[in-house]
Amino acid sequence: MAISSRWIYFFIFACCTGLLAYALYTQYVDGLHPCPLCITQRAFFVFTGVVAVMALIFHPQQLGRYIASGLMFASCAAGGGFAYRQIWLQGLPPEQVPACGPSLEYMFENLPMSEAFSTLLMGDGNCAEVVWTMFGMSMPTWSLIAFVGLALAAVASALPWVRR
Repeated sequence: MAISSRWIYFFIFACCTGLLAYALYTQYVDGLHPCPLCITQRAFFVFTGVVAVMALIFHPQQLGRYIASGLMFASCAAGGGFAYRQIWLQGLPPEQVPACGPSLEYMFENLPMSEAFSTLLMGDGNCAEVVWTMFGMSMPTWSLIAFVGLALAAVASALPWVRR
């Protein structure tokens, strides 16, 4: 009995929506302000979810399934890379943590766009601060786990035994 690719697309979309909803909850209800790397990871969850919902709606043939799967996998790999960078920053000794930068609003209003995006992608000292944990793991660790799971689901959506 084969599973339908539509169920996998729905699963990926639902997971991305749930993860983003929880991120917004922690930001607006719990008062946890996202660092540059957190925002970058959110962008990759959004992109993955958008590709999944488009594949769910348009129900592509085999080539389209490969393209959708590849886009979702690449997005998850990139997002996982940024999550890993944040985990690495959080594990640095305090004397090696980069200096904290200005707020994102300030950067995008007053700095050249290339410098603002560089900080957004590389992170700063704010990204090394662990302000939330669950079962002893920080938010970027959970984000990395989610990216790995979503990447596996994206690959599964293109496998030959998965029904269109």
